Amino acid sequence: MAETAAILCPDKKVLIPDPEAGCSLAATVTAEQVRRWKERHPDAIVVAYINTTAEVKAEADYCCTSANAVKIVQTLPPDREILFLPDMFLGAYVQRMTGRKMYLWPGECHVHAGIRPEDIQGLFDRYPDADLLLHPECGCISQCMYALAEGELPADRTFIYSTSGMVRHVRNSSAPTHLIATEIGILHRMRKEAPHKRFVPVKEDAICEYMKTITLPKVYRSLRDMVYEVTVPPEIADRARRAIERMLEIV
Repeated sequence: MAETAAILCPDKKVLIPDPEAGCSLAATVTAEQVRRWKERHPDAIVVAYINTTAEVKAEADYCCTSANAVKIVQTLPPDREILFLPDMFLGAYVQRMTGRKMYLWPGECHVHAGIRPEDIQGLFDRYPDADLLLHPECGCISQCMYALAEGELPADRTFIYSTSGMVRHVRNSSAPTHLIATEIGILHRMRKEAPHKRFVPVKEDAICEYMKTITLPKVYRSLRDMVYEVTVPPEIADRARRAIERMLEIV
């Protein structure tokens, strides 16, 4: 994300408090792997999730977020193959929502992949006044969508949202209790948005250790000493910017 900010704002200084604060999802694919994949599908359109490295974005035709991935794919020519990377669970969700068959890279976020169907079973019985908020990166997304279609999950109480969509939902929903299926760091913001509600994590240990490496003391040091600056080589930034701007033109 810091690289993306640097690409979009080349005239500004972008700092990251801890250069080791990586992403398990981004680490599942390299630019060289994308190039080899493209060689096998020379006419395909490459859609890369925003949680990828600048080098990978430079190999993509479009970027997307979990909030706009469906819309991006819906705009693509129906006669072209699509290579979607790197999150296979988000890709499966987009396939289901758009009806477009895509080639999916076998990548995953270690936190979201760890949220399985068994984590959801029985929660509605324990919290009869709750609704369920699912992130489309979750490892249970395909099973939950099937369960919704089969009526095994209550359609009026089950919602699939991006992170920002979850926050909007809890702010506007009348439900007193929300079951949250994503990284538990979001609970702090939700409690600020709706302090009168109850928030129950579907998986209490859904914690991203990479995100947690960014601490307040490190942020202070970064601003005080102006470290660590994030830069992207111009030849990479120019190609990656094309994919990001194409996304922004659509949304």
